[in-house]
Amino acid sequence: MEYADFLDESYEPSDDDLVCTFRLVPGEGISVADAAARVASESSNGTWAALSPESDVRQYSALACDIGPEDEHGTQVTVAYPSGLFEDGSLPQILSCIAGNIMGMKAVETIRLLDCEWPAVIARSFPGPQYGSDVRTELLDAGDRPPLATVPKPKVGLSTEEHVSVAESAWRGGVDLLKDDENLTDQTFNPFEQRVADSFAARDRLEEETGERKDYLVNITAETDEMVRRAEFVDDHGGSFVMVDIITCGWSGLQTVRRRTEDLDLAIHAHRAMHAAFDRLPQHGVSMRCLAQFARLAGVDHIHTGTAGLGKLENEDTAGINEWLRSDLHGHSDVLPVASGGLHPGIVDQLLDALGTNVMVQAGGGIHGHPDGTEAGARALRAAVDAYADGESLDSRAESVPALRTALDEWGTQNPR
Repeated sequence: MEYADFLDESYEPSDDDLVCTFRLVPGEGISVADAAARVASESSNGTWAALSPESDVRQYSALACDIGPEDEHGTQVTVAYPSGLFEDGSLPQILSCIAGNIMGMKAVETIRLLDCEWPAVIARSFPGPQYGSDVRTELLDAGDRPPLATVPKPKVGLSTEEHVSVAESAWRGGVDLLKDDENLTDQTFNPFEQRVADSFAARDRLEEETGERKDYLVNITAETDEMVRRAEFVDDHGGSFVMVDIITCGWSGLQTVRRRTEDLDLAIHAHRAMHAAFDRLPQHGVSMRCLAQFARLAGVDHIHTGTAGLGKLENEDTAGINEWLRSDLHGHSDVLPVASGGLHPGIVDQLLDALGTNVMVQAGGGIHGHPDGTEAGARALRAAVDAYADGESLDSRAESVPALRTALDEWGTQNPR
């Protein structure tokens, strides 16, 4: 097949096509149209040499069907993939096509997968989330306000006893969820099984004390079989959530965990550690929007999507990603976005103005760095979120919540770096 066979700007994608939008800069001496055709060829069933005789494989060929517009990072091109090209329910196989060899071709200087439009025939071959944003009421007592989560700080190095002590203070102050960070799994200073058992024993005490449901986002990231065993251990100890570093553990591992959590009625909290290796450069890689799409298909219930320029992380299209996670996807549940990274009570109102209240708010230093300690920090964050939900200003609420007043005096309304 020749590359020209993979370009047809008159083609209108069918309802069953997977339609992908890329942005590319062609290699030296190659036109945009030729580069687009080579992307369609390499990501479906073309090759660099003419083949003869032809068999009936054209039905599985991708087509570059639209070129433009252009910006400082390259030219947008649209490629339509016939659904028959893909294996049902296999993220690795799909991504090997649409984000595989094409990322290293000489025919493109840079290429970035920007967005995907998923047909029902593909989307419905995946399980999607088990709970989505319903975790707020099905597994927690958050109601219409954002659920609150925190990672004990420092995020690694605490003993199990220290970890549990921080958890108790945070839960008592009003946080809903304790959370492991991405690099806390099963280290000698805080072994997985001891941490899980002791944390849930403390959780049970704090639920009785506060009258609110509390839980723990337990990082089960490991080799795939071990992740399943750890999920079962969390279930045995009364947990309702597991956390997976979805990119570092891989899409296959995530899909295996999702299959087991279906039986265990566990929600999946998706940490996106390593995402910036794919999405930080605007001219190359895979966008966070697409990574979030893959995660929703695989079945996560919440995923970190950024803070809309607030906090300490790079600005992203957080609002647009969150909107997609809440949109209809052929009947799949939505996903609860998680805002995290440099948040504190003084910027909660700005965050929720930008993203709405259908998010999870996670703060680490913005709780544990409170001058009066973790419990006061949790109390301040909870008061800030409750004030927003009630339509009250932070300063007004701070008049009746000293911990919030102290937080506002300490950090003001500025973003950390």
